[in-house]
Amino acid sequence: MLAYTLRHPDLGELTVLRHSGRRHHVTTGGIGFVIGVYDGAIGPGTGSFLVFALVGWVGYAFVEASAKAKITNFATNLGALVIFAPQGVVLWRLGLVMGLANLLGGYVGARTAVAQGARFVRVVFVVVSALLTVRLGYDVLAG
Repeated sequence: MLAYTLRHPDLGELTVLRHSGRRHHVTTGGIGFVIGVYDGAIGPGTGSFLVFALVGWVGYAFVEASAKAKITNFATNLGALVIFAPQGVVLWRLGLVMGLANLLGGYVGARTAVAQGARFVRVVFVVVSALLTVRLGYDVLAG
């Protein structure tokens, strides 16, 4: 994801959808399902995968893809909560504190993304993807 994004500097500047109608819905539904399974089973990087898929495969601009990824990520987290809550494995206090912090961070981040535009979101995407790659690489090599 990182290398592809760096090699295509205009990627995600404008929304130019590659599909329309039913094909658009099937494509985005398939992306949502695959990433939802990944998020439920593993988790890290889900938002970045969503943004990359929506920009690279569907044709959304980075800001619009980021907004759609937030909605999708919320849905996958809600789905996981529906499964984990009845099992009694949810740490509610910790989750609520993290959720409130995430809500505040999401608000600040969304306002910044809308104000700064696609270039800013692209830079954040590249930085986060690079950091995630380094972290996962370290985990694999150290583990």
